[in-house]
Amino acid sequence: MDNIELLKELLAQKILVFDGAMGTMIQGCNLTESDFRGNQFADHPVDLKGNNDLLSLTQPHIIEEIHRAYLEAGADIIGTNSFNSSSISQSGYQTEEYVYEINFAAAKIASRAASEYYEKDQSKPRFVAGSIGPTNRSCSISPDVNIPGLRSANFDSMKEAYLEQVRGLLDGGVDILLVETIFDMLNAKAALFAIKELLEQREAPDFPIWISGTITDQTGLTLSGQTSEAFWNSVRHVKPLAVGFNCTMGAKTLRPFLEELSTLADCYLSIYPNAGLPNQFGKYDDTPEYIASIIREFGEAGFLNIIGGCCGTTPAHIKAIAETVKDIKPRALIS
Repeated sequence: MDNIELLKELLAQKILVFDGAMGTMIQGCNLTESDFRGNQFADHPVDLKGNNDLLSLTQPHIIEEIHRAYLEAGADIIGTNSFNSSSISQSGYQTEEYVYEINFAAAKIASRAASEYYEKDQSKPRFVAGSIGPTNRSCSISPDVNIPGLRSANFDSMKEAYLEQVRGLLDGGVDILLVETIFDMLNAKAALFAIKELLEQREAPDFPIWISGTITDQTGLTLSGQTSEAFWNSVRHVKPLAVGFNCTMGAKTLRPFLEELSTLADCYLSIYPNAGLPNQFGKYDDTPEYIASIIREFGEAGFLNIIGGCCGTTPAHIKAIAETVKDIKPRALIS
């Protein structure tokens, strides 16, 4: 059985656990500018501290240890360290020419860690999701409130940036392509168009695509103004493996939007929320026990197929979540 069929079979049997925040774990390492540069970028002309994705090239052992920590906590799926690994996002660091290399390395590191844990326990398959973030630009929203028609990117430039990123992730061996933290549907459309184009070229039309949006406030809208229903109707033609929400304001506030999506989506459902919102010190207050209690309610209500954590979550959160959902039946697909 190949990975795609195995993944679908497991999703029908149990709630799968995704990992937690990569950025939170990297911040905890207290890395210096020198650490980010490594030997490869020792003479780079601009500062690189904060370019977390570059660590897949300069500090691969740190990224692999983070993956291992989440796998040890019980994650079935781990996400690559590639959230900002498009030429658009890397342009601020003048590292656009390394995009393919970063994505390829990120996928290889995660795949190596997943394979290691599968070899340890072959009763628990592990999978790698190639993380594809929204970039730091918008095709739909003006960067200047005084010039409503201004755009910092267009569909064609966005699609080309995603093509390069996705090519690196696929060549590196990911099992799933995860278009995540969607705030602008036009950005996401460009990513999905790029993915479909590459998959057609590679004669892999059934490759798993996972789509995850982000709700910006309690109105239940994305930043570009879509409801849960509009969000689903904008992506359903892709026939994704899974769809859901991540990031946002915390698990508790997502319940009504997750419930609505659960009645609409004829694919698997996912959620991986923040550990609440940052406090005045930039820390996240939702404890593993608190999040696990909310997740249990979601699971028992029949909303979950994939569950994990976003900003502020750690292996402790994922361990608590994995323990919470292990005996809960997954959401049944609707026809």
